[in-house]
This record gives sequence, structure tokens and C-alpha cells, in this order.
Amino acid sequence: AQYNLGICYESGMGVEKDEIKAFKYYEKSAEQGYLNAQFRLGFYYDKGIGTEVNKVKAFELYKEAAEKGYTIAQNNLGAYYENGKGTERDLNKAVYWCNKAAENGDKIAQYNLGNCYKSGMGVEKDEIKAFKYYEKSAKQGYLNAQYQLGYCYDKGIGTEVNKVKAFELYKIAAENGNKIAQYNLGNCYESGIGTKVNKIKAFELYKIAAENGNEIAQYNLGIFYEDGMSVEKDEIKAFKYYEKSAEQGYLNAQHKLGYCYNKGIGTEINKTKASELYKIAAKKGHTSAQTSLGYLYINGVDTEKDLDKAFYWYSKAAESGNKVAQHNLGIFYESGIGVEKNEIKAFKYYEKSAEKGYLNAQCQLGYCYNFGIGTEINKIKAFELYKIAAENGNEIAQYNLGNYYKSGMDVEKDEIKAFRYYEKSAEQGYLNAQYQLGYYYSKGIGTEVNETKALELYKEAAEKGHDFAQNNLGACYENGKGTERDLNKAVYWYNKAAENGNKTAQYNLGNCYKSDIGIEKDEIKAFKYYEKSAEQGYLDAQYQLGYCYDFGIGTEVNKTKAFELYKIAAENGNTDAQSNLGYLYQNGEGTEKDLNKAIY
Repeated sequence: AQYNLGICYESGMGVEKDEIKAFKYYEKSAEQGYLNAQFRLGFYYDKGIGTEVNKVKAFELYKEAAEKGYTIAQNNLGAYYENGKGTERDLNKAVYWCNKAAENGDKIAQYNLGNCYKSGMGVEKDEIKAFKYYEKSAKQGYLNAQYQLGYCYDKGIGTEVNKVKAFELYKIAAENGNKIAQYNLGNCYESGIGTKVNKIKAFELYKIAAENGNEIAQYNLGIFYEDGMSVEKDEIKAFKYYEKSAEQGYLNAQHKLGYCYNKGIGTEINKTKASELYKIAAKKGHTSAQTSLGYLYINGVDTEKDLDKAFYWYSKAAESGNKVAQHNLGIFYESGIGVEKNEIKAFKYYEKSAEKGYLNAQCQLGYCYNFGIGTEINKIKAFELYKIAAENGNEIAQYNLGNYYKSGMDVEKDEIKAFRYYEKSAEQGYLNAQYQLGYYYSKGIGTEVNETKALELYKEAAEKGHDFAQNNLGACYENGKGTERDLNKAVYWYNKAAENGNKTAQYNLGNCYKSDIGIEKDEIKAFKYYEKSAEQGYLDAQYQLGYCYDFGIGTEVNKTKAFELYKIAAENGNTDAQSNLGYLYQNGEGTEKDLNKAIY
């Protein structure tokens, strides 16, 4: 009766709820040895209900009830021994009492015993036994066990992998409020694990789990909002979910939040915060954060440029198998950045990264085979690697593959295929490919002539600083190809290309100054541009410079220099130079008279 009266006061059944009175009635009943009351009184001391918390008294009461066969007390006593509450920690006794309660059918004890066998806590690790105890507990409807059993099926712990059963158990646990199961069920829907892919359901479940505080779900929800996957794209919401997850210490979120600050995604750019977050995650072993931190050090972003630290963090990430870091470390060794140049090591790091499917590394490895960097030249392997990377969307590999088909280098020449690969690469904004595609449209190589498209592509590449495109764009404007003739624009783009050291543009600009094309005639400037171009070995400029010396255009007459330049250009096939060289031999100007050579 005392115990029952305690129940009434505890629950407010037929009387006003009063936990202090409930405690007192449980105490009276327990003093008379009533088992249920002893357990209940222990629980009240455990949780501080109707009295102050007293773990020692709780332990004593649980022990007394447990020794008399009270199963819930046995489980709670096991937990006390496991966590050292009210007594010294003793894992052997924890397992003993958990086992007692489990044998008596207590579902929580069965679950706890499963945890012991899974992790080898107080007992030899045995995943098969762990699975069996989870199964027993789950059959009694214990939520945590249902989730854990699903996880066992998902990962093949103590049983064979069964994704369908995993999905079913996650679903049961998720629907009953288990937040980890909610996340895992969302993952199943996102990735098609044990069910069909359903991004909308995945999003819904991640949202529920995120609202319940699951840090991984918060991170995944951030990705959904950032990418606009099954929800309207919202970078501000993405940032907020990354922030919530990061605050709980989730490494992926800490790195991602740093990335958001670095790039200004959903927030203002803050390189200092980016650096701080990268450092936090990097020091905890997050390889992507280590790689990002290396990038900050190599570029001196919000920190002094420090190649040693950049190398250190790339090395840490590379040792842990990060493919991006391995690729970047390859660049360090190939170029001798922050470390002694070593092409063999560079090749090995590219190889490691490429084996993990990193496209840039596959392309770079192909480059190594192509030019014999750190390995012997192997054009076939280079082609194969370019092809793999190109088919997976690497724009540089697509461009390089275009070059292979263009030249027929270790592959049958095919200008149509070359055109297609240049086109794919150009669509991704690769500058060299945009120029090359423009050239193909200009000349009708692998496609029909289309001067308008050629002009557009030259213009796009020229505006990004590609000097060959700048020169060709100038030629389009000079000759009215793909556009109306505009000599001012022609000179503008020739000048841009010439400033960037393009020898053809320097020659063309020389012609403009010599012949008053789009600019006031200035033979001295013409001479200087021919000279710059000729110094880079441009054949027509060598001839034209010789002509300037021959006739004193923009400089004093110097027949000897004229002869030397005509000779260089003539030997390389310039017909005008050959004719003028013959004339100098005939008249003995700048050289001895020699009619045989003149006739030759």
C-alpha cells in the first residue's frame, strides 16, 4: 500500500502530484524490503526526484534489488559499475549485471550488452554476439537497438551486409524519433541504399534530424541548400547549417564553414575566419582542411606566405591519402617549390593521386609520360591517361587529347576528333582550347569555316589575356573577318599581344607603323617592333628587319646586318629574303661579290 501510494503521488493519480511525498512512501515501503520500492527509491536518489541526488544510496538500493532478481535494477547497477557512479568503475561487474538483466529479458540490458561485445568493453570483442543481443533487444521494440541492428546490417557487423534490412530498421527507428536513424535513413534515400534514390525524402529526413540536433544531418542539409538539390538554392541557409554543425565539432562542417568564409558563400569573405577554421579541422586530422590550409600558406592568404608550412600541411594530408594534396605535393617536387626539385618524387605523387581518380593528377601524369618527367617517355600511356581524364571532364586533358589527334602523335590523325576535344575543353573555359577552337573555325579544320565563331572565340580568349588570340583578333579586325573592318581595334589588339611578348603581333604592329595602318606612320617604331619579333626568331620579322637595315628604314643603312638577316631568313625558306640575298651577293653589298651564290 505504501508503494502504491507512492505511485499515486508520483503520477498525480487521484491526488495532487507530489514527488516529495512519493519519495517518502517509497522509502517506508523499501525499509520493509519491498523490491519494487527499493528499485524506485534507488531511481529517485539516482535522478534527484523528491530528494537530492545521492549516487551512493542509489547504487546501494539498485544492488539490493538486483541481488533479489529485479531486472531493471540489474541493468542500472551494470550502468553504475560501467560509469563508476556511486562506486568504483568495474567493467567485469558491469558486464555481469548486464548479463543477468539480459538473461531475464531486459531489452535495455540486451542493448547495453550488445555495445559491450561490439566495442570489447569488459568482455572480449565479439561482433556476432553483439549482433544477437541487438537483435533480441530490437525484437522487444527498443529504439536504440533497432537503429544499431540496422547499422549492423548496413556495415556487415556480426552478420552479412543486408542493405534492405538496414533500410527497414532505420525506417522503424527514424519514425520513432531516433535522430541518428533519421540521418541514416536520409542517407539511404540520398544514395539509394536498400531503396530507390529519393532526394526529396532525403532532404526531409535530414531536416528532421538536423532540427533534433544531429550534426551530420545539419552538414548534409547545408550541402542540399548550397547545391540547390531538391530544394531552392539558398547559400545563406547553407552557411547557417554548416555553422550549427561546426559548433558541435563536426570536422567536415568546420572545413566547409572555412571554405564559405574563404569564398564568400552565404556570408561575407573573411579570410581570417577561414584560416582559423581550417587550422582547427587540420589539427584534428581533416585532410581536406590540411590541403586548404596548405593553399593559404602557399598564396599568403591572411597569413605570410610560408612554403615550408604549405609543404608541411600538404605532406600531412598526402600521408593520409588525400588525392588533392598528393597532386599538389607533386607540383612542389616537380617545380622545386619549398623543397629540392625531384621529378621522380613528383611523378610518384601524381601517380598516387591519379590512382584515386583525381582528374588533374591523371592529366599531369599523362604530361609526365608525354615529356619524360620523372619517368621514361611513353606516349601511349600519356594518351591513355589524357583520355581517361578527358572523358571525365578534365578540360586540360581534353585540350591535350585534341593536340594528339591534331598532330597524329601516336594516334591516327583525326582533325574532326581534335575539333571535338577542343570544343569540349573550350566549353569549360580553358583558354588555350578557346583559341585553338577559334583557329579551327577560322581555317575550317575539322569543321566548316565560320569566321563569326572564330572571332567570338578569339575575343573571349583575348579578353582573358591569351596573346595568340589577341594577335588573331587583331588580324580579324584588320582584314574584316567575322566582323566589320576596324583598324583601330586591330592596332589595339596587336598592341596587347605585343606587350605580352607575342612575336607575330610585334611583327604585325611593325607593319602597322611602317605602312600607316590604323595608326600614324612611324618607321622608328616599326623598326623596333621588327627587331623585337626577329630576336624571338620570327622569320618574316627577320626578313623585314634586314630590309630596314638594307634601305635605312627607321635606322641607318647597314648592309652587313641586312646581309646577315636576309641570310638567316633565306636559309629558313623566306623567298623575299632569298631574292634580296641574291641581290647583295650580285653587287657585293654587305659581303664579298659572289655571282654563283647570287644565282643559287
